[in-house]
Amino acid sequence: MSRNVIAAALALAAVAPLAAQQQVPFRNNIPVAPQGLSERPLPPAPVRFETAEGQDIEVSVVATGLRRPWSLAFVANDTILVTERGGALRAIRAGKLDGEPVPGVPEVRPEGLGGLMDIALHPDFGDNGYVYLSYSKPVGPDDSAVAVARGRWDGSRLRDTRDVFVAGAETGGGARMAFGGDGMLYVSAGGGGEQAAQDPGSHGGKVLRLTPDGDVPRDNPFVGRAGYKPEIFTLGHRSTLGLAAHPTTGRIWQVEMGPNGGDEVNILEPGGNYGWPLVSFGRTYSGPRQSQRFQDEGFIDPVVFWVPSISTSGLAFYTGSALPKWRGDIFVGGMRYGEIPNTGRLERILVNENFEELRREPLLAELRQRIRDVREGPDGLLYLLTDHEAGALLRIAPAR
Repeated sequence: MSRNVIAAALALAAVAPLAAQQQVPFRNNIPVAPQGLSERPLPPAPVRFETAEGQDIEVSVVATGLRRPWSLAFVANDTILVTERGGALRAIRAGKLDGEPVPGVPEVRPEGLGGLMDIALHPDFGDNGYVYLSYSKPVGPDDSAVAVARGRWDGSRLRDTRDVFVAGAETGGGARMAFGGDGMLYVSAGGGGEQAAQDPGSHGGKVLRLTPDGDVPRDNPFVGRAGYKPEIFTLGHRSTLGLAAHPTTGRIWQVEMGPNGGDEVNILEPGGNYGWPLVSFGRTYSGPRQSQRFQDEGFIDPVVFWVPSISTSGLAFYTGSALPKWRGDIFVGGMRYGEIPNTGRLERILVNENFEELRREPLLAELRQRIRDVREGPDGLLYLLTDHEAGALLRIAPAR
């Protein structure tokens, strides 16, 4: 081939648009997920894993028979309540799942990403028995809204269950809850479309701050400000799928799912704006960047972010002594990595005294499970929920 022909070919390649490597089918402007990796059944016997800090662990199945579990709470050392997105509350006692759901749960509308979601215990649960549930409440023939109900656990059922808060009808998606060090209840609400997150007149795309009775605290950052919902604590969020109070500061940390990349961990500041959809590290599902700005004046940066996405869900700080080399670390659930099905994992993040990330470690990717929630138990072990039609409760303990 002559030099002139080669030069012409190179010139043409430089200006010709590149075709996609393959044509990907789309549905509602979102690429249809590939087949992904093959599913693996959970192992019947405990499995040992090496980890980066020399903290070898053993992962075992505590209970099976759960259907799309979403969140868990220990109401006694040997009793766990688990929410199922379809609307049932289940009890696991001494490692055995009760045959029937727990009575006393409000009517739930399971649709989209909503349903029966988070469960949280009142700070004085030992005295008052109050259990809080976030859920999608039917508010019309076809509409639902994020709501918080409170009931009293008597050891077998929830009694006197009633709503303490119902958000605007435009809200939906995942709704996490956490009690802060100030004793207030923090609740996330999504929905309303991308613009709702920056709309102060909407609950959508916000983290709300309520009293334990569902009222507006007088010191909320936007109380008395025209055009602002008084419950708003922070705004500019996409899908909040993890909330937890830091064990020493009492401040609320938040896990936010981005689109195709841009998952975040944030430390919430009163009245803070976290940027969605105006700034983001992620891309839209169809490929272009969500925003040309990763950060900007007036918006608070995340302390951790993921590119590609791990499809975040669940957040816990480890404070126990059973896994000493993980003490103080942050754990975030992941449901799939890089948009590939059956690539869920648990992420461990080590930060310094200024909450700056030092390193992170993916865990349990070999199990190929969607990790929906992670909590520390009263025994100092970590407990995980897998988000599958045949879901399970897993336990992480030190290797024997």
